[in-house]
Amino acid sequence: MIDFVAPTIDWAAVSPVLVVLAAGVLGVLLEALVPARARRSVQLVLTLGALAGALVAVALLWGRVQEAALSVVGGSYLLTPFGLGVQAVVVVCALLGVLVVADRPGGQDAFAPTAAAVPGSTYEEQARRAGLEQTEVYPLVLFATGGMMLFPATDDLVMLFIALEVLSLPLYVLCATARRRRLLSQEAAAKYFLLGSFASALLIFGVALLYGFAGSVRLGAIAEALAGQGASPLAGMDVLALAGVLLVVAGLLFKVGAAPFHAWTPDVYTGAPTPVTGFMAACTKAAAVGALVRFLFTLAEGMDAGTRHGVEVVLWTVALLTMVVGTVVGVVQTDIKRVLAYSSIAHAGFVLVALVGFSETGAAAVLFYLLAYGLATVGAFAVVTVVRERLTTPVPDAEHGAASAASDTLLGEATHLAQWAGVGRKAPWLTAAFALFLLSMAGIPLTAGFIAKFGAFSAAVDAGAWPLAVAGVVASAVAVFFYVRVIVLMVLTPPADELVPDGGAPDGGAPEAAGTDAGPDAGAAAHAVGGGAPTGTLTAAPAATRTVVTVVTTPGPAALVVALCAAGVLLLGLLPASVLDLAGQAAKFVP
Repeated sequence: MIDFVAPTIDWAAVSPVLVVLAAGVLGVLLEALVPARARRSVQLVLTLGALAGALVAVALLWGRVQEAALSVVGGSYLLTPFGLGVQAVVVVCALLGVLVVADRPGGQDAFAPTAAAVPGSTYEEQARRAGLEQTEVYPLVLFATGGMMLFPATDDLVMLFIALEVLSLPLYVLCATARRRRLLSQEAAAKYFLLGSFASALLIFGVALLYGFAGSVRLGAIAEALAGQGASPLAGMDVLALAGVLLVVAGLLFKVGAAPFHAWTPDVYTGAPTPVTGFMAACTKAAAVGALVRFLFTLAEGMDAGTRHGVEVVLWTVALLTMVVGTVVGVVQTDIKRVLAYSSIAHAGFVLVALVGFSETGAAAVLFYLLAYGLATVGAFAVVTVVRERLTTPVPDAEHGAASAASDTLLGEATHLAQWAGVGRKAPWLTAAFALFLLSMAGIPLTAGFIAKFGAFSAAVDAGAWPLAVAGVVASAVAVFFYVRVIVLMVLTPPADELVPDGGAPDGGAPEAAGTDAGPDAGAAAHAVGGGAPTGTLTAAPAATRTVVTVVTTPGPAALVVALCAAGVLLLGLLPASVLDLAGQAAKFVP
């Protein structure tokens, strides 16, 4: 009889992930135990506390992990400095993202009162009028964050797949919870789920091929098999190994949002609740790129010249295609969220440029890039949440028989680019922050984006991939157009609602009805259809009723996030030395 020997687990090593996932489980219990009136506050405090605790745990582990990688349960959880650095980026972006989720412009959050209800149904209307809230979004965010933190910190391909599902399933649900544009939100969730399932199938098929080749799902053992060491069941079948590597890479590139695996990105970014879009754009990309670096850099140590060349050709092709698709298609977009979606695709290509050499310099450049991009992205989507449509309806004066007052209803985000005309006159400081984020994404000097792109392209040049770096510079120059176009529209173009008298339709501006879904009093039909100028069927409004664009300037969590992200983008652009040093330390022990 063989006695069971319990594994020794270094709980300190897994504490960042453990804190987040345990808080998610506790959040689910609180949904059933805490009274409805206090549920939102309790969930918010728990979520922010868990993420802050995870960040503290990462900081406490930093010095220890510099000495040696921390292995738990035989490498199922293998924490290296690079993995810890990615966890830090994910937690920082998640903290900022949760603050945007908690914002309530006009007294309403961005989530439907009953996400499972049929859009436009009586049940949904009753739930909305009753003031129900979806506080389950906070545990879902925690579960997704926990999966993201586990994603780049494992040496086991089965655990990698589990982490992929843990981070993906909550996001599928969150994408379908938008308060407005309900049909568009559910469509986005369906597309994300179907394409995500396909990508997961590719990844697990690649894992099966690698297991067949190496007889193990551990990255270290697969690297040894690729190098001709160890007892590989199918030694010499490098084609099988290459196919397995490419399938796993394809599954990871889907989460990165790289072409040709980018098809989900524009629709999901547009349809998901804007706070979820910002959270997903920053955190998911950081986690997926971290896992991709971990996978490729580990296996590259055992690849022969032919296999490595094949992988490099694939990376070159994907990076070039991603940059071209993100910049060229992004130029013709007319929706601000789709502009940011194609910007995200282009940035995925820029990040891949740094990876082609499999070098420590490239790994350090990737870490800095993920932080710089994450801050700019969360800040940009935070700005989008406060630029809203307002339904203005004149109220007749009973005494004089004339419209002497107006009833205003705050609607959803004004996402059509024409509606952003003149926003700079309504909120100068907010416009300045948004312009800073766009300039950082464009890679303009004195911003974090410039340092990030310089590091990525320098890593490619050091690896001999200078043509790829040149292509990245050209793509960045093209991308400047659609960033600057938005800035010019906000600052130099007069607001559309100032060009027409009351009761008229703004010239090229906001639609004449509840464009981005109904607010509390705009009717169930408009609430079900949703969609601004670019999407959906508009509901007719009274002749004197018109929709104008307003900026919610009331101080709130979103305003705090905009300020913090703007400060971060400036500091990383002006004083990047300390963060670059930390990124260099994290890249030293990439396995």
